[in-house]
Amino acid sequence: MSEVGGWNDAAKELNAIVASFDEGEVSVDDLFAKLERATQIIEALEDRLTSTRTKVEELTPRIANAVRGE
Repeated sequence: MSEVGGWNDAAKELNAIVASFDEGEVSVDDLFAKLERATQIIEALEDRLTSTRTKVEELTPRIANAVRGE
């Protein structure tokens, strides 16, 4: 499986996979590969969200201190 690209590209790829399921375009042979890829994308996006949340939580007190002039 290839690496997950940027957020927008990953979301587009995930949407395309879901659309192919909705439209019944997935053969039995491709089903596992598409499910595996969708899982990889979802996990990568969740990791990015967690990382971003951590960074925001670290920066928030610094921003508050700067606003207060500390």
